[in-house]
Amino acid sequence: MRNYRRPPTALTAMDLFAGVGGMSTGAVQAGVDVSFAVEADWYAASAYQQNHPRCKMFIDDIRRLPSREIKEVPRGSNGTIVFGGPPCQGFSYSNTRTRHVGNEKNWLFEDFVRVVKIWQPDVFVFENVQGIINTAKGLFLDAILDRFDQLKYTMSHGLLNAVAHGVPQDRSRFFLIGARNSKAITLPRESTSEQLTVRDAIADLPGLDNGSTARWLPYNDAKPSTYASKLRNGSAGCSHHFVTRSSEKILHRYSFVPPGGNWEDIPEKLMENYKDKSRCHTRIYHRLDYDCPSTVIGNYRKNMLIHPVQDRGLSVREAARIQSFPDSYQFRGSIGFQQQQVANAVPPLLAKAVFEKIRNALGMVY
Repeated sequence: MRNYRRPPTALTAMDLFAGVGGMSTGAVQAGVDVSFAVEADWYAASAYQQNHPRCKMFIDDIRRLPSREIKEVPRGSNGTIVFGGPPCQGFSYSNTRTRHVGNEKNWLFEDFVRVVKIWQPDVFVFENVQGIINTAKGLFLDAILDRFDQLKYTMSHGLLNAVAHGVPQDRSRFFLIGARNSKAITLPRESTSEQLTVRDAIADLPGLDNGSTARWLPYNDAKPSTYASKLRNGSAGCSHHFVTRSSEKILHRYSFVPPGGNWEDIPEKLMENYKDKSRCHTRIYHRLDYDCPSTVIGNYRKNMLIHPVQDRGLSVREAARIQSFPDSYQFRGSIGFQQQQVANAVPPLLAKAVFEKIRNALGMVY
């Protein structure tokens, strides 16, 4: 637990299921003061605190968050927001075994509703994977809409693709925005600007070896893109150049995959341990293409996501760049924990677009 260190500003918020802070980072970039956050995972919470030191944090299961703690969160003079995304693995298309009513994690949205009911924010933002729309034939989405309708929120919802909001990644997420005592706040429109590519995201980062453990390195001599320059923010280099150490067998497989290719480009004799290849989706052994947006930065270590030109996996910093985290952003724990923190996060620039739309709808200029 941390103490509040400042009075509430014009628009304050709390972040539920905060993870490493992707949504909070976008909110702050949009001028929202995130004063309270909840996260159960110690390593993710520790990283969140390192990057958002002025935010009070409840590090535990949200189901143990006391009502009195919720009521004590300061309210902004011009508006309040509750936002977050309950654990999404149970709704993900890549986890068909957990996409059912009996999965306990699929019902954690009830505690999101509980917090909204107690704190009564002006706006809430509920985020999740797109699979939540169809899981259990729409049962969960219908239940969520019904709960918030009972709390008298006017809602709008739909899918937002990060690539349409300044993120070099083809990643769609479900967003539900609810407004209290006002007309619906619609989702932000897609940007009309050109899509960013993997080259825009990581071409200026240093070359690395398989299994790299480099903590800090200077940027290479390539001219950074406008996108990369903003994330560098004047720094001479960055940290977290950690790469999973892959076996020689896996590195040999990598060598057969061209940019944009995947496991289907690997000779069948080298894939002998994959007994049922019908279960291999297109993101397994996918090599990123410098001239296209990235595929989803999901479980990129397990999927064996490959660097565009080097036969190795992505570093933590490269994945963070593709997710739109600033280069100053820190992650905690072993490489596995850091990879998970980056992969699970909502891209900050996608979140920023949502919060900017909310500020505009509330008549607030940042």
